[in-house]
Amino acid sequence: MSTAIVIRLVFWSWFAVAVLVGQQRLLQRLPLPAAPGIALALTALLLIGYFCLTALREWVHRLDLRGLVLVHVSRLIGIYFLPLYARGELPYAFAVPGGIGDIIVALCALLVVFLPVGYERRQHLIYIWNVVGFIDIMLIVATAAYFSFTGSTQMRPLTRLPLSLLPTFLVPLIISTHIVIFARIARARAVTTTIAR
Repeated sequence: MSTAIVIRLVFWSWFAVAVLVGQQRLLQRLPLPAAPGIALALTALLLIGYFCLTALREWVHRLDLRGLVLVHVSRLIGIYFLPLYARGELPYAFAVPGGIGDIIVALCALLVVFLPVGYERRQHLIYIWNVVGFIDIMLIVATAAYFSFTGSTQMRPLTRLPLSLLPTFLVPLIISTHIVIFARIARARAVTTTIAR
């Protein structure tokens, strides 16, 4: 079985388990701090796989960098945060800055992918976008962790679908792809520098 098939099977199995966890509301049976803990643990597993498994890393390096950026269009889920805040189901500090930040990052992902510019310019734009997007997601995770550790019940929507997919699937994928994009750009720059010499 090829590496690509194995990776896709693992990916879709992970997604199916994340959906099942949300449907069964398993996160609601855990202490509130479990959700950010699960997100960080899954992120760590993805990054360990990327940095330690050569076959996985080589497969990821064959992907078009723009495809990794397009993963972040999923951050349009930030739109959903705003009505939840308006109904008092999510706290302002998480829903509004996080929601607006995610919307901006998602729309800018489309911009840097489809803007008609050359390779070098696109790489530069992707790097800037990646810095901003990474800071945004880390602030969102830190805010969610703060409210979870203080025992705020306002974070309960993250324990049921569709938002339960954030800690169990989407956030680990988002953080990991940001770090992979940094690694890919650094690698491309190193190759360019070597060739220039």
